[in-house]
Amino acid sequence: MDPKREHHKILANQLIKNLAKRHMEGFYCETPEEACSLASSLMKQGSSVSWGGTMTMKEIGLDKVIANRSDLIVYDRANANSQEEIDEIYRKTFSADNFIMSTNAISLDGQLVNIDGTGNRVAALIFGPKQVIVIAGMNKVCHDLDSAIVRARNIASPPNALRFDKKTPCTANGSCGDCLSGDCICNQIVITRNSRDENRIKVILVEGEWGY
Repeated sequence: MDPKREHHKILANQLIKNLAKRHMEGFYCETPEEACSLASSLMKQGSSVSWGGTMTMKEIGLDKVIANRSDLIVYDRANANSQEEIDEIYRKTFSADNFIMSTNAISLDGQLVNIDGTGNRVAALIFGPKQVIVIAGMNKVCHDLDSAIVRARNIASPPNALRFDKKTPCTANGSCGDCLSGDCICNQIVITRNSRDENRIKVILVEGEWGY
């Protein structure tokens, strides 16, 4: 028995119950392969799919699973050749059947915390796509909402800002400076405490550390 994995299972089971209270459906997968298979099974043949900027999706290999499915209509901004085409894909995303994202943090009582620069990711989480599939490593789970917000701002955001080569206080000193920089990727801070539409949001928890 791996005590850490067993502890994660206990936390995941508790979190899944709390997500249900908030009208979100939760799952726990012990391997990235299991998570990819589950996420793929949730997307029906002939349905459309898009995603936000998620490292977790790439790390577990879900992007490759989607690329190998010829039965999906894919809106991928990586294939755009101009800002106009990117903007068009953003707009198509809101009418997609499926939207895939991770979450910057999630509290043990089932609240999702997300920080965004452009806002397209959190906007799609809030409204538009028929189904939102959130994939999160167990490293994203926090004891309470306050610690989830701290994680989103000081653990998730600085490496993301570095990834995009942003000139912000967090890329210089490693922690949030509550900046108003033009390069700020923390323009929108969204707490999803409940889903109005039953099980529109599905949260797949993956054993291990994935994403930022």
